[in-house]
Amino acid sequence: MTDEAADPRAEASAEPARSAEPAGPVALGVVRTPTGHAGVDAHLARLADADHLAADGHVEVYEDVHRGLREALTALDAPPVPGPHENRS
Repeated sequence: MTDEAADPRAEASAEPARSAEPAGPVALGVVRTPTGHAGVDAHLARLADADHLAADGHVEVYEDVHRGLREALTALDAPPVPGPHENRS
């Protein structure tokens, strides 16, 4: 028997190297398909800001996007504003 097998340094070098944890947040790679509505697309593009934040920073981005999308939907229900030459009296 040799003393080499009992040496803890020899056992440590035989273990496979562990992959390092990422240094920071990693983007999920979610594809954002354009809707064709510029306002909505701008809000959806803002979701990419969360890709570079820690999880506790996501809430602010999500709430901002949600608020913007609600405003865009509410604007669809608003009656059209008459133009300067439209006099319907």
